[in-house]
Amino acid sequence: MTRPIARVLALLEILQSGGTRTVAELAERLDVDERTVRRYVGHLLDLDIPVRSVRGRHGGYRLSPGYRMPPLMLTDEEALAVLLGLVAGRRAGLITTSVAAAESAVAKVRRVLPEALGRRLDALLEIADFTTPARSALTAETEILLTVAEAARERRTVEIAYVAGHGGASERVVHPYGIVAHSGRWYLTAFDSAGGQVRTFRVDRITTAVMLAGTFGTPVGFDPAQQVLTALAEAPYRHEVSVRIHSTPEQIRSVFPPSVANLEEIDPGTSWLRARIRAQRLDWIPPLLAALDRPFVVEHPDTLRDLVRALAGRLAGHADARQED
Repeated sequence: MTRPIARVLALLEILQSGGTRTVAELAERLDVDERTVRRYVGHLLDLDIPVRSVRGRHGGYRLSPGYRMPPLMLTDEEALAVLLGLVAGRRAGLITTSVAAAESAVAKVRRVLPEALGRRLDALLEIADFTTPARSALTAETEILLTVAEAARERRTVEIAYVAGHGGASERVVHPYGIVAHSGRWYLTAFDSAGGQVRTFRVDRITTAVMLAGTFGTPVGFDPAQQVLTALAEAPYRHEVSVRIHSTPEQIRSVFPPSVANLEEIDPGTSWLRARIRAQRLDWIPPLLAALDRPFVVEHPDTLRDLVRALAGRLAGHADARQED
C-alpha cells in the first residue's frame, strides 16, 4: 500500500472516531500540510464517503452522523481471491486501469477486513513473487499458504508435512525464504534442515504447516523467484534434451523461458548457445523451434530429430496445398 493511500485511510479512521477535526489537527496527525489534507478529503468524497465541511472558528471536517464503513463479510479464501486477483492482475499488466485505481481498490478491500486476517494477507502480498500471469486458479489451501507466507516474512521456522509427487509423505522443519506464484501454482522456496539444502515445495502438497519459536536469517541476495524457476527447469524428467541454437539469449527466452530451458554459452567468440531442456514429452519442442526461426542443431535425443523432420514435412505439405475450386 502506498503512503498516500495509507494516509487517506488514516484520515478516514480519525474522522470515524467522531467529532469535528480542524484542518490543522488533521495535518499534524497525518504529518502533511493543510493543502494535502484538503486533497485527501477530496479523495474520500470521490469514494462517496459523506465528509462534511464545518465553517467557523471551530470548523473543520466531520463525517455525517451515524456513518460507518460497512463491514465486508468475506471468508479467508474469498479475501485472498479478491486481493490476489487485483495484485496479480496489476503486476502481470492485465488490469488496464491506472495504477492508482488498482491500489485504491486493494486499499478499500484491505481496510474493511478483520485485523488478524488483514495482517496475514499483508504478509503474503509483501513476500509473494509472481513470475507469470496465472493460467488457472491458484488452488493451494488458504490456511497453509497464509501460514508459510507469514513465516517467510517474519523469518520463523516452520514444521511441515509434505507429500511428494511419487506419493511419499514426510515431516520436516524448514526455513521459508519466499513464496512464488508460477503458472497457476504456489511454490515455497525454503532451506530444508533434513537435507541441508534449499528446496522448492509445492504449497498444494503441504498438508500441515505449524510455525515454531525459532527464527533464521536469509542469505544475502537470495532470489526466491529465480530459485523456483531454476528448480523447475532442473527437475528430473523423462527426456534430457540438448539443442545448439544460433541466436541471442533474448530471442531464445521469447519461446523457451527460464522455467523451461537452461542456456549455456558454447564459445564466447560465436553466437551459438546450448539450450538444455528436461521434458516428459517432446512433441511440443519442434513447434517452438520453428517459431524461433533460427539455425539450430539437435544434439540429443534422436527422437527429437525425427519429430522435427515430421513437422517440417507437414508444414511443407500445407505450403504446397492448393485451395480447391
